[in-house]
Amino acid sequence: MQRDEVLDRLEKYVKPFRITSGKGFRLKHFDPGDTGGLRLDKSEAVELLDRGTEWLAREQELLYAQDRWSLLLIFQAMDAAGKDSTIKHVMSGINPQGCQVFSFKQPSAEDLDHDFLWRHVKCLPERGQIGIFNRSYYEEVLVVRVHRDTLEEEKLPPQCVSKQIWAERLADMAHFEQYLARQGTMVLKFFLHVSRAEQKKRFLERLDKPEKHWKFAVSDVRERAFWRHYMHAYEEAIRATASKQAPWFVVPADNKWFTRLVVAAAVVQALEGLDLSYPRITAAKQKELNAARAMLAKER
Repeated sequence: MQRDEVLDRLEKYVKPFRITSGKGFRLKHFDPGDTGGLRLDKSEAVELLDRGTEWLAREQELLYAQDRWSLLLIFQAMDAAGKDSTIKHVMSGINPQGCQVFSFKQPSAEDLDHDFLWRHVKCLPERGQIGIFNRSYYEEVLVVRVHRDTLEEEKLPPQCVSKQIWAERLADMAHFEQYLARQGTMVLKFFLHVSRAEQKKRFLERLDKPEKHWKFAVSDVRERAFWRHYMHAYEEAIRATASKQAPWFVVPADNKWFTRLVVAAAVVQALEGLDLSYPRITAAKQKELNAARAMLAKER
């Protein structure tokens, strides 16, 4: 298959789920069980994903060598949607030297003494690197919005907590991502869209398998009572911050093999669009290389 054919195929997987404008966006228009019309068995899905990760590894090497761009991947989802496993499988071929993963838990006392972006800014990828945020600053308009009492812990001055605080924060996030784009950091945001029924199924699987008990918390089940509120918060967040510079991908997550394919395709496609290449060798550098070759040739 020619390169252009492969890129066309990637676009087929990615386009239906890419959001670059929030106008008219409704989460109900996206089916968590969608597989893009594909009907693959597990071996075929693994083979396709392997091709994607191999390509991704080549692109990541170019990104690292060129040292001009950086890539930030943000993963958001309800519990049990498969964030960890998606990151693990899609990034399996990446050189660890060129990639860092940060999982953001509840903010520490130090975090709460700073603005809500502070701890995330510290973890932004440097040029040539891929940074992965497993949850992110978007939690500030998701869990904090759903559980308003947690906003008190941030100790904001009363006049800073207006009726428009969620819209204000979303505007700040959109502007922040525009700033990153202008500095050479490409931002891709993935919402792994799992259904409430599939989440229940996965929770029960965790309870049935002792080796998965460590992943289970009763609080995860309690959060299901706020499902509608979370979906509204996600919809508002995506609507307010989707842009060409920092698109959202609403990825169906009821079938993990398809989730991984879409994410891998989106990342490969984005890196391909940067037209990456190895740095050109200057005349001075070429002279150094010739001298090194001559020195090695003289050795006995």
